[in-house]
Amino acid sequence: MLLYKSSATSEDKSPPGLTPPKKTNQKPKTKQKAAKMCCSGFLKIIMFVFNGVIFLAGAVVLAVGIWVSVDSSSLLGVLSHIPDAPPELAQLANVGYLLIAVGTVLALMGFLGCCGAVTENKCMLLMFFIIVLIIFIAEVAGAIVILVFQPLVKELLVKVNEKFVVTIQKNYGKDAGFTTVMNETMTQLKCCGFNNYTDFTGSPFVTDTNNYPESCCFKSLTICNLNAAEASAEVGCFNALVTLIEDNASILGGVALGIAALEIAAMVVSMVLYNNVGK
Repeated sequence: MLLYKSSATSEDKSPPGLTPPKKTNQKPKTKQKAAKMCCSGFLKIIMFVFNGVIFLAGAVVLAVGIWVSVDSSSLLGVLSHIPDAPPELAQLANVGYLLIAVGTVLALMGFLGCCGAVTENKCMLLMFFIIVLIIFIAEVAGAIVILVFQPLVKELLVKVNEKFVVTIQKNYGKDAGFTTVMNETMTQLKCCGFNNYTDFTGSPFVTDTNNYPESCCFKSLTICNLNAAEASAEVGCFNALVTLIEDNASILGGVALGIAALEIAAMVVSMVLYNNVGK
């Protein structure tokens, strides 16, 4: 027994001058792999959330575009009744179709991003990155164009003023379609005429009833005759529209900046996922 034990002990001892073989430790690699998987899962969640928001935004924009294209009571419907209007005004009719196109692209982009992140499909991730990059460049170019040509938009609407007043004086109260669209627009914007109540002077409605539209007397409880309309002094629809845009300019700017930041983050995350697929 003693001899067996001593021999075993001597066999376990390494010969002098030789180092015993080191046992490999797999724990650091396992930790690195776990950390990498955790990071990849976190990026997938972020990508899914980003694209979910983009998809919902696209659906909202698409719905607004359809509403603008179909709803004849919008301001575009009023402007379409103006004869011999400037050719630039006809481009406003394409706003609804532009919104539909943008909404469709955003919804498609969100779908590609979500599917690419979940399935780790490199083709979908690359397509998503390219689409977002194109949209981002188009948004920057559009913002520059708006800043450069903003004075021309107001100048265009000023040119429409005279022809709009002529149309009101000729058709309001006579053309049922134009009258309905005009009334609904004034009710929505809480305005009267293009400039003020004087735009309706001489129109078939005023000639037949000796009264002005009810929208010209929001502040008056009496019949909207000339004196009541003059005392109420409701703002014109042009100024009401400009005020509405100016009041919401900061909100629109904040939303635009938020979307731009979201797009940049989505592009970064998509590229990180793209590079990590297959590793």
